[in-house]
Amino acid sequence: MPLVATNTSKPLTIILKLADNNYHNQPRSRSALTLTNTGQETLPGAGWKLYFNDGNPVTFDATVARVIPVNGDLFYISPGPSFRSLPPGQSATVEFLSGKIRSATDYAAGFYLVFDNKPAQAFPIALTIDPAGQFEQSDQQINERIFDQNALIKPVNDDKLLKILPSPVSYQETGSPFLLDNQVTIVTDSEFNPEAELLVNMVASVIGKKPVIQSQATSRTISLRKNPTLASEGYALHIDQNGIRITASTRAGAFYGIQSLQMLLPIHMQAGKQGSVSLPGLIVSDAPRFGYRALMLDVARNFQPKSEVLKVLNLMGLYKLNVLRMHVTDDEGWRIEIPSLPELTSVGAKRAYAPNELTNIIPAYGSGPATENPAGTGFYSKADFIEILKYARDRHIEVIPEIESPGHARAALRSMDSRYNRLMKAGKKAEAEQYLLHDPGDKSVYKSVQGFTDNVIDVSLPSTYTFMERVFDDLKSMYKEAGAPLHTIHVGGDEVPAGVWTKSPAVQRLAAHNPSAASTDGLWVYYFGKINQILKSRGLFVSGWEEAGLQKVTQNGKSVWMPNKTYAAQNFRVNVWLNSPGSGSEDLAYRMANAGYKVVLTAVTHLYLDMAYNSSSGEPGQYWGGYVDIDKPFYFIPYNYLRNIKDDKTGLRLDPSVIKGRVPLTEQGKANIIGLEAPLWSETNKNPADLEYKLLPKLLSVAERAWAKDPAWAIETNQTKSDQLYSQAWSEFINTVGKRELPRLDVYGGGFLYRIPTAGAKLIGGQVAANVQLPGLTIHYTTDGTDPTPASPIYTKPITASGSVKLKVFNMQNRAGRTITINL
Repeated sequence: MPLVATNTSKPLTIILKLADNNYHNQPRSRSALTLTNTGQETLPGAGWKLYFNDGNPVTFDATVARVIPVNGDLFYISPGPSFRSLPPGQSATVEFLSGKIRSATDYAAGFYLVFDNKPAQAFPIALTIDPAGQFEQSDQQINERIFDQNALIKPVNDDKLLKILPSPVSYQETGSPFLLDNQVTIVTDSEFNPEAELLVNMVASVIGKKPVIQSQATSRTISLRKNPTLASEGYALHIDQNGIRITASTRAGAFYGIQSLQMLLPIHMQAGKQGSVSLPGLIVSDAPRFGYRALMLDVARNFQPKSEVLKVLNLMGLYKLNVLRMHVTDDEGWRIEIPSLPELTSVGAKRAYAPNELTNIIPAYGSGPATENPAGTGFYSKADFIEILKYARDRHIEVIPEIESPGHARAALRSMDSRYNRLMKAGKKAEAEQYLLHDPGDKSVYKSVQGFTDNVIDVSLPSTYTFMERVFDDLKSMYKEAGAPLHTIHVGGDEVPAGVWTKSPAVQRLAAHNPSAASTDGLWVYYFGKINQILKSRGLFVSGWEEAGLQKVTQNGKSVWMPNKTYAAQNFRVNVWLNSPGSGSEDLAYRMANAGYKVVLTAVTHLYLDMAYNSSSGEPGQYWGGYVDIDKPFYFIPYNYLRNIKDDKTGLRLDPSVIKGRVPLTEQGKANIIGLEAPLWSETNKNPADLEYKLLPKLLSVAERAWAKDPAWAIETNQTKSDQLYSQAWSEFINTVGKRELPRLDVYGGGFLYRIPTAGAKLIGGQVAANVQLPGLTIHYTTDGTDPTPASPIYTKPITASGSVKLKVFNMQNRAGRTITINL
């Protein structure tokens, strides 16, 4: 008999207690899962499944319960022969083993209960996590490490702070200020009319009146003028007592000049206060270092609403980033409407429990059993995407869609299976097979990095290319309607597991007349050759992850990945992420650039924004590629990043011998580095607040490194001098972020929920000393065990106390970060 709950949506509650995080002195954890019956009927000893998302768990005692894998990160617990029925109000404990828990990211999530005799119904289960004090010692060590890092930051006077970010090529104040008030007019060359309209709205938000746009100058004007001698995205900004002059050779340059002007406005003005403002007299000459300055936004694994994408685009424009790569498809979701193939969103954009996957795909990342979870379910309609494209176009941001293939394609595969089944039932076999992405007779066995056993498209099927052409054409028509540029489509190409295609009848048929496609490696080349032809015929070129431009060759008896020179000559553009210390591929981006590939530096060690800021147990985010705080992108040296791989994956200092002898970038290769891209993957982003927490303030250092020239410390060969120069530059940058940019982000575009750091803290002479990474923020503390509030004492000197001290950092809006506790 199914359980009837007092709360019908939650018939059970669960407490997950971390019992042992070093099980048998191995990097494994033992967790105790306590199930409490909150319903009105007894939970039977058999006949139910408790589903959840996790890494790779196994039960501690299979007689009590077993953990059964479903697919990906979805598992279920099934009661064993010794599990006893559970009356209302009673509890039972199931223990299971999993990988070592490093942070909150690692805990199981998304629990729901399904009864065998009612398989169409699922009950979400409330979960409480008890870390059981397992992290107190390690977290205190992290607090001390943060304190030591913060102590290296020097105070910088406000008049020495950077006034324009990213740093311009040349900035000189002249001492001739201009009064911006309601008498000002705007003069523009006709080519810059769209930018003039943006300028009108910006000025109106400050002075409370829209200035008039006219063709002839008056005595008090802001002028936008064309200067064809400037670089394509460059600009010049001149302010004196007579007016403001922005010159540029292109609309993009004029737009960036306006963004620099906006940064000179006092923060309180940007909050909506009206009046006049005095702007400093100055001369700025500026242009970007790289023509490709990108953010990659993953909206496939967990979805983000259109409003958040527009908000991020507005932010990108402010900091002069010009490419948004939208990762809109993956195993866990297809997030963009393709009008010709409605199942891609009617099935592939919905995550929920179902006895089969004909109407939706399985839950992932704790999304739970219902489609109402906005992280698991959602997509951009054609109208939504066109709106996004237009919004980006107006801010001179190119949107590059990523259609993951041939791996990471489970949402597409299940969607086309649903279409196939529907049409086969209608007796339309030919139509059913038109877009089929796998051979029903394929018995290949494989498992992807994310645990999927059925997420790879069969590249030997003609219908695969019919599908890709259909998707590309629908996308291209949307770009055309939006009047937005489309030069390339990113087709993924990463993480295809061993074992794929080996038992596909379709592959065997292809190999019979095309022997070069008989092996997995041959099929890889075959696939990208076909995709290259398809995109070329549409006036586009291929972008992909590094694997798209690699091939396996045998060296010294070993199979190794090497750049495939065939595609280097075909204008393939590759994102190279793999530079992890100890991987042997620390120099892969340089090797591919040296071989002729157009390379986007996408280094996991420095640019992956979804990596947690640090190794604290309470810090959200991934850590498989290391930890990335705001300093990592800042000290990234694009043409010599091997010099600045400082930490290993655990956040500890790296032995330099690990990367000794790696291949440097040649002068020819340098010409093939087209820019930087910072990915923000979404496994741990369940809502806009999660996204903004990981995005900011890290994105500011990405923008700085992508736009600004090499700083002096990066080109100084004397390491001692370089360290001194870096210390000063870092102090100036982080003071600017804390004192100028965070207050701006509190109000800009509706305000952003950037991460407020935890305090650094250390016991020194029996007292608690504390500091903060970002100057301008305030530490409050308590000594009575309560959580600090804005009314709690402000930290000004080391604290003498007994028991424990709690510290929390607040911004000027009294929004706070996480509390840390120092036990004395």
